[in-house]
Formats: sequence, structure tokens, C-alpha cells
Amino acid sequence: MTGMSTAPYQAFAKETLGFEFQDIELLITAMTHRSYVNEHRKSVSEHNERLEFLGDAVLELVVTDFLYNTYDEPEGILTSWRAALVRTESIGDAGKKLGYEPLLRMSRGEKQGSDRARMQILANAFEALIGAIYLERGYDDAAAFIQKNITSKLDAILKEGSWRDPKSHLQEVMQRQDNFTPRYVVLEEVGPDHDKVFTLGVYSGSKLVGQGTGPSKQAAQQAAAKAALTTYGS
Repeated sequence: MTGMSTAPYQAFAKETLGFEFQDIELLITAMTHRSYVNEHRKSVSEHNERLEFLGDAVLELVVTDFLYNTYDEPEGILTSWRAALVRTESIGDAGKKLGYEPLLRMSRGEKQGSDRARMQILANAFEALIGAIYLERGYDDAAAFIQKNITSKLDAILKEGSWRDPKSHLQEVMQRQDNFTPRYVVLEEVGPDHDKVFTLGVYSGSKLVGQGTGPSKQAAQQAAAKAALTTYGS
């Protein structure tokens, strides 16, 4: 870390997290993407993947503990709620709201990456940040951080119904109302192989009831199913 200012990182810790890091290198490492190390091999040797590995485990334990002790629901429901809370979009959005993106150290190429790639980097850094807080402050402070930024979203998720898998939900609704099984069709496929964008339509019989776009056919199917559910009022 020689030669770089740690002040922005300590300011973030104090102003956003509410405490100062005794070992500020933990926080800096949490904000360091592998690509940055590849570009600065002579001065930087550690990226955030080990902290991400640790933080992912702490995140899952805290969320699982919260759900188990708060709700008397069967395992399948709790698993779906947990998946909604810890998915990339959820934790990436939490990272964006925390405002640490300017502190992220990544290669020039990654800085110019797609929105999808940036969301993944934000999410990975969020898990690494959890790992850093756990090492610096212990389990209770890491749990408090997770509860403030992740589990607090559950009421909104339940209200929106976004915890339910759109494809499974659509199949139930369509079979009940139309007596059809959803049929997904690729409507458009654009972009180079490494960054394709797919648009899929979902049909009830011969009727197009929704379409969606995503970086994979699976993601586009989910988006199409979610759009279709609005036409059924679900």
C-alpha cells in the first residue's frame, strides 16, 4: 500500500460504517479487484477474493439465523427468501447505496465494463467488506451491518413478491387460468459472444404474454416471466 493515501478509505469507514479500521489495509483489500492486482503486480499483491469467500459465509449465516429465528415458515420458503436477499442484484444494490464504488480499485478495462459486470464487482466487494468487518470488529458488528443493509429489505421483497421464482410462479398461474404451460421463444440475439444480449418472449398457447431481455437466455426467460405475470395481475 506504500505511496497511496488511506484517508478516503478511513473517511468512508468513519462516516458510512460508523467506526475507524485499526487495520485499514483490510478495507483497502476489500475494495481491490483481481484485475487491479494484474495491472500493478509490482506494488499490489492481494485482491479481495479471499475476503469475499469469508464474507459470503458470514452473510449466509447471518441471514439464515435471522430468518430461522424470526419466521415460522417451512424450509422451502425460507430458502427462497434467503436467495432473494443475497442474490447479486440485492447485495450489489446495497453496495451502490453505500457509495463505495469510487473507492474500488480495478483495471481500466473493468471500469469500462458493462452494467452487469459492474453490478457483479459491487456485489463481490460487498461480501469482501463483510469479511473485512468480521475480521476487524467481530461477528456482532458484521451481523449488525448485514441487518442494516440486507435483511431490512425483506418486508419490501415480501410485499413485491419478488422472492418467488418468476418462471415457477408463471407456470402455476398460466396453468390455472389458461390451461397452458409457458413456452419460451428467442426473439432476438445481439452482441459479440462474450457480451450477448437475448430477448425472449413467453407464450400462452399462440399468444405472446410477455417478453424480457437479459445477458443469458435464462435471465431473459426470468425477465419475460416477470413481465407476463403483470398481465395476469400477479
